[in-house]
Amino acid sequence: MDTANQDINLNSPNKGLGTNDLSDVPAEGAVGNAARTLPPGMTEEEAEELRTELTKVEEEIHTLRQVLAAKEKHATELKRKLGLSPLTEFKQNLTKGWQDVQTSNAYVKTAERLSEWNDSLYKKTQETLSVAGQKTTAAFSTMGTAISRKLGDMRNSPTFKSFEDKVGNLKSKVVGGRANGEEVQSPEQTNNPAQDNAPF
Repeated sequence: MDTANQDINLNSPNKGLGTNDLSDVPAEGAVGNAARTLPPGMTEEEAEELRTELTKVEEEIHTLRQVLAAKEKHATELKRKLGLSPLTEFKQNLTKGWQDVQTSNAYVKTAERLSEWNDSLYKKTQETLSVAGQKTTAAFSTMGTAISRKLGDMRNSPTFKSFEDKVGNLKSKVVGGRANGEEVQSPEQTNNPAQDNAPF
């Protein structure tokens, strides 16, 4: 790569590929003005030594940028040949990241704690529903007993007996005469045990 076209911004997406032409700036251009005003207690020789060292470090940085750019280009070419697209890389990174999260201590402890809460909540809900079911069953049983008692009381009441007699009379009038070889009798005359087994 041409050393004159290097981008010196390390955060730039074009690092190593810049278009700034720095070839006309001398290596000590940034510190050239500082040579006139040296910090107190520093000799000209010490300042010259620091300038030389700065120049060497800047050259090393420049060389490393060139090497890095070449390596990145080579890696991109290898990935292209292997059929690895940026999307494939992204998926792999995501999968690896998710696996790392799942095996992390924080995730494992959180999952265990949530499992404990879930079990506890399930048990409490189950107990609550069981108690509610028992109470509901008891309430329906009590209500059924009360209804049966009320119907029994109603059946023995004079109003119901009068209604029963009227229905019996109506039946005898509708059916008339004999039914199945039996004589028709009024409900007052008979003491029919079949009526005692009536549902009410």
